[in-house]
Amino acid sequence: MTPEGLLTFSRIRQVRVQMPNSLEYQPVECALVVNAAGPWSQKLAEMASVGIGAPNTQEGIELPVEPRKRYLFLWHCPNGPGLDCPMLVDTTGVYFRREGLGGNYLGSLSPAEEEEPDIQDLEVDHGFFQEKIWPCLARRVPVFESLKVKSAWAGYYDYNKFDQNAVLGRHPLVENLLFITGFSGHGLQHSPAAGRAVAELIVEGKFKTINLEKFSFERFVSGEQLLERNIV
Repeated sequence: MTPEGLLTFSRIRQVRVQMPNSLEYQPVECALVVNAAGPWSQKLAEMASVGIGAPNTQEGIELPVEPRKRYLFLWHCPNGPGLDCPMLVDTTGVYFRREGLGGNYLGSLSPAEEEEPDIQDLEVDHGFFQEKIWPCLARRVPVFESLKVKSAWAGYYDYNKFDQNAVLGRHPLVENLLFITGFSGHGLQHSPAAGRAVAELIVEGKFKTINLEKFSFERFVSGEQLLERNIV
């Protein structure tokens, strides 16, 4: 914002494509840029001057998306719920579903805010399963007292720390920058609809199939959260 209180608009004319650990880059001219960088969307947005303005100004409003590490565990229980097992979300937040036909189950739990793991690596904390997940599983499904963890891995959520919901559409000041990020763990579920919506925005200039304006960056400006009651 200028000293006179006027907003400053901008456009991205060119991007630089550079491989990791390389000094070389390739400039690419562009008419539109879609930020679909997932957990690293905020870092990419900053390269387009999003959120680097003065505090308490619209130019200073960042894209509130950050990487958060989440674990996924695969366990075996031959006497488990079997083929009738649905996708189950416990009131504690522990969730699981059947994986294949061999008595295997896949599930996890999002940690409490004060227990967020370090994102510097993708090491799995097996103690998290033993202490936080297993007791809840055994309480909900007693035969899970005898389960055996077969494997586990970790990955990143593109976590929207503002309201844990997707960010779709144009940036209000960088005129040719669009977002499709911040799904907070629901990206695979939402991707077909979100991809179509952003494609419509690019080609038609507006959402057509479903009006998704409520997911725009503008809610960070107004401070209006788009909250869901049930998120895992």
